[in-house]
Amino acid sequence: MKAIVNAVLVRTNHLIEDGVLVFDEGRIIDYGSSDRVKLPDNCEIIDAQGSYVGPGLIDIHTHAGGSTWFYEDPVKAARENLLHGTTSVLPTLYFNTPKEQLLEQIQFVKEKSTQDEGRIIRGLYMEAPYLNPKFGADRENNPWNRPVDVKDYAPLIEAAGDFAKVWCLAPELENIEGFIKDVKAAIPNIVFSVAHSEASPAQIERLMPYGLRLATHHTNATGDLVKYPEVRGVCVDETVNYNDDIYAELICDRKGIHVDPYMLRLVVKIKGKARIILVSDACVFDGPVPEGYEGATDINFDWQGEIAGSKLTLDLACHNMMVHTGASLCDVFNYASTNPARLLGFTTKGKIEKGFDADLIMVDDKMNVKTVILDGNRIK
Repeated sequence: MKAIVNAVLVRTNHLIEDGVLVFDEGRIIDYGSSDRVKLPDNCEIIDAQGSYVGPGLIDIHTHAGGSTWFYEDPVKAARENLLHGTTSVLPTLYFNTPKEQLLEQIQFVKEKSTQDEGRIIRGLYMEAPYLNPKFGADRENNPWNRPVDVKDYAPLIEAAGDFAKVWCLAPELENIEGFIKDVKAAIPNIVFSVAHSEASPAQIERLMPYGLRLATHHTNATGDLVKYPEVRGVCVDETVNYNDDIYAELICDRKGIHVDPYMLRLVVKIKGKARIILVSDACVFDGPVPEGYEGATDINFDWQGEIAGSKLTLDLACHNMMVHTGASLCDVFNYASTNPARLLGFTTKGKIEKGFDADLIMVDDKMNVKTVILDGNRIK
């Protein structure tokens, strides 16, 4: 049995100063202020030294860890994320990958999810295959720029199975409803996400009953319908903002390039704090930095000089969100742990709560990670 003492515990809507948290066999046993929680006899003491202690971060959308793509070395990429406080991750596979290679990547990540640090891999985020070919990084290399075909996608569904937790799609594509029905039949708890799309509100909303509850990198890689040259139309972003049941992913980089800080504040105001999910969308593109983007050190660019994901880890995204929106530590732990756990149905993750997993991190007031505890064992 172990106990963290001298901590500030981060709950979903308040802090507990002079906090104590007791855990055993990978589960939280008790928590609270030191005058309430009795330390078990002979337990191992971990002194937080006044650090903030919150639930481990959950990155539902990332392609990489540091300089390593998940499909190349899932364990190495997971390790890099873990050291930055991410204790649950969904490696993201991308639409620029041909079918046979995508099938190999699915199997490889599955296999490595049981090995060493790879155990923080909780499933897959399928940012493939059926997205709008007009949008996204490296879109010139899109082997799926062809009609939706059950002969193409059926092997992917079979290979991924319920290891796939999120499946992205563009609702405007012809025959996409057949695809979404087949995925839903095979994976009943799947979360669908509108992604790389210029769909109308009606096209998006007709898929919500099947489980479309997420917007991939909200306000990025989406088009806009123009009804008249002088009138702004409504499209993906407006539909996501309008529908309370849809969670909005946000990539929050240091300079506010992916999402302007004003837009971040607006989205929080519209969606509410319970429907925001911070993601890193980390990639390993090494294209040239275009003019005007000097100093954007946590962004990637593709070979054309277009934005191609980030170099973020989720702890840095949390810090940036605090700077850009005035979010509190409680807020960013919700955005990067509590909310994604709720979306994915991870019922024992994302909070400091009795019976929940002892996946914990210690941070300072700027979200710099000092200590990482996974399954009740100290990693960093």
